[in-house]
Amino acid sequence: MKGDLLLDCLAVRFTEGYAAAMPLLKSTVRAFCAEDDAGGTNGRWLWFATAIAADLWDDEGWHIIATRHVQYARDSGALSELLFALRSRVFVHLFAGELATAAALVEEAGVLTEVTGSKPPLYHTVGLAASRGHEGNAEAAIAESAAEVRARGDDGGLSVTQWAAAFLYNGLGRYEDALAAAQQAGEFQLGLANWGLAELVEAGVRSGRREPAVVAVDQLADTTCASGTDWALGVLARARALVTDGDAAEPLYREAIERLDRTRVRMELGRAHLLYGEWLRRQQRADAREHLRTAHDMFGRFGAMAFAERARRELQATGEKVRKRSLDTRDVLTAQEAQVARLAAGGHTNPEIGAQLFISARTVEYHLTKVYTKLGVGSRRELKRSVSRLPLLNASAPR
Repeated sequence: MKGDLLLDCLAVRFTEGYAAAMPLLKSTVRAFCAEDDAGGTNGRWLWFATAIAADLWDDEGWHIIATRHVQYARDSGALSELLFALRSRVFVHLFAGELATAAALVEEAGVLTEVTGSKPPLYHTVGLAASRGHEGNAEAAIAESAAEVRARGDDGGLSVTQWAAAFLYNGLGRYEDALAAAQQAGEFQLGLANWGLAELVEAGVRSGRREPAVVAVDQLADTTCASGTDWALGVLARARALVTDGDAAEPLYREAIERLDRTRVRMELGRAHLLYGEWLRRQQRADAREHLRTAHDMFGRFGAMAFAERARRELQATGEKVRKRSLDTRDVLTAQEAQVARLAAGGHTNPEIGAQLFISARTVEYHLTKVYTKLGVGSRRELKRSVSRLPLLNASAPR
């Protein structure tokens, strides 16, 4: 039943357009969100339903269905399906600003890749690298992914890669590069076009290329107005603010912040605060600092270092002294160490942890020894008290 609904939805989406498909898009997401038990559901249906939720700008549905896909794959023991589900779920966490969790999933996907002997696309690693904003590492990951997807003729993969490049370059303030990448990212449908258009607006305005930015806003309005979610309308308000001159931009920035604050997509909220703060600073208003501080703190907590640095530079331009963020790696855990620590603190035995992470019990013990040393604890009881504040090593190289 749900499979038929999903196929009908996709058929209308690609033949009649976004607005015509809206009732079916929403019905499909509701159907998959209402599923109490994914047993018996085709795993690939769940992947398509996840993509449809992203296309619909439904952050809550996106989260629910992506979570269900991972759980379905774990419960069924289908390793190749789990790898597929993990790669998809990474992007839910990236948009939520949960880069530590995304990193853990990327590392788990790396282990699965070794176990299954497969060579999956690098979309998830590219998305994580771009979100972290470490220029050299991210550009290397993007270049590797772009070469791979071009060789394979994968248009969807190229759009993901170019969206990641646009995201990275907007964070770094390399707006001409961001514009070129965003124009390619918008060529594929089901969510990716929306993401690419949002990056294109910012890159176009900041690079002095207003015309493509205005066109992109109009294209964004086609999907965001039809969707009507706070994620959709918040991104549209932010985009419209960027292409609006004078004081008329301010209520649009405020609307963007208000709407995005009601969503899971905290990365988008942080960017709205940053853009509003930048606009206020150019109006020589003292309240610019409030929004720039908020953006700087949010991006710092996320581990989105390019955007954090951009916010820091803007704060410095207001006359405020802000120290550059850095990581003390002496007591910082890697992604897999953090996974092992959380499972151990949750009461799982070493063999249980190994079975879930597809590593040996001896490897689990090795990781726990390092965790105890880094966190200064000597038992699982002490570990349980520390687990809620476990950090991750942002600089670890993606697989």
